[in-house]
Amino acid sequence: MNLHTLAKSLGVALPLVQMVVGLVALAAFVGLNAVLLVWMERKVAGHFQRRPGPYEVGPWGLLQTVADAVKLVAKQLFTPPGGDRTLFWTAPFTAFLPVFVMLLPLPWSHTLTAFPVNLGLLLILAFAGLNVLALCLAGWGSNNKWALIGAARAVAQSVAYEIPLLLAVLAVVFLTGTLDLGLIVACQGDMPWEWLGASQPLAFVIYVVCAVAETNRAPFDLPEAESELTAGFHTEYSGMGFGLFFLAEYANMIVVSAVATTLFLGGWKGPVLPGPWWFLLKVYALIFLIMWFRWTYPRTRFDQLLNLAWKWLIPLALVNLLATAVLVELA
Repeated sequence: MNLHTLAKSLGVALPLVQMVVGLVALAAFVGLNAVLLVWMERKVAGHFQRRPGPYEVGPWGLLQTVADAVKLVAKQLFTPPGGDRTLFWTAPFTAFLPVFVMLLPLPWSHTLTAFPVNLGLLLILAFAGLNVLALCLAGWGSNNKWALIGAARAVAQSVAYEIPLLLAVLAVVFLTGTLDLGLIVACQGDMPWEWLGASQPLAFVIYVVCAVAETNRAPFDLPEAESELTAGFHTEYSGMGFGLFFLAEYANMIVVSAVATTLFLGGWKGPVLPGPWWFLLKVYALIFLIMWFRWTYPRTRFDQLLNLAWKWLIPLALVNLLATAVLVELA
C-alpha cells in the first residue's frame, strides 16, 4: 500500500500521512544513529589514543552502547532540591524534540524527503535556536551554580557563533536564489569541482567551525566542561534526563553535517553510487571530522572562543558575503 492509498483510506490529507510516516522513520534513524555514533566515537578515540576502545560486549564492542542505554533507562530520575521541577524536566525534551522537525526537510535523494517544503533551510535554522533555550532552562532549573555558569556560557557561545553561521549560509542562498534544500542540491553537479564548497571554500570552513561550536563539541564544549564545571548544564541530570541531552547532541551532529552536505557538498549527488548512499557517506565523513577535532585539539578558553567568533569569523563571513553579492550582481 502506497501513501496515496493509505491517506485515502484514512480520510486524511496526503501531507499529514507523509509527515507521520517520515517522523516514525526518522525516530528509528535517530535511535540507531545514536548507537552507531557512540560506538564510532569510542573507536575513533581509542585509535587516536593508541588503545582499542570497547571490544568486550558483543562483536567488536557493538553492544556496549546498548548495554549503556539499558543502564541509563534503569537509573532513577532525580530532581535536585530547590530546583524548578517544570523547567528542569522541560529542558531535555526541548533539546531533543526539535531535532525531528529539523530532519524533516532534508533531501536524502532526488525523491526521498520526509516533508519537502520550499523554506526548508529557514525551518532548520529557526528550530536550531531552541537548543540554546534548552541549555538555559537546564541551568536555571537545576539550582546549581555550575549548571548556571554552563547555561550562561551556552547563551554567549550561541549568540557569537550563530552570526557567522548565518552569514555563511546566506552566501549559498545568494548564489542559488532559493531556501529550498532540494533546489540548492539541484544547482550543483555530480563532481566535487561542481559543488558549492568549491566556489565557496571560505563559507564552508566558517560553517564547519560554527557547527562544531553550535553543537557544543570539543574544542568548543565550554558549556559542559568537565574539568571546570563538573559537566556544566547537565550536572544534576540522571538516567534518561541525561540520555535525552546525549541523544540530542548526536542527532544535532547529523543535522549540521546533513545541512553542510546539502549546501556545500552536492547533497545526494555523486558518480556510480545511489543518491542516499552518497548523502550518508558525506554526512558520516563530516561527523568523523568533528570527532577528529575532539580527540586532537584541547579545549579553548572562553575568551579565545569568543574572540575567534567576533574578531575573525564574523569579519571574514561579512567579507565573503559582500564578495558573493558583488559577483552575483555582476554575473
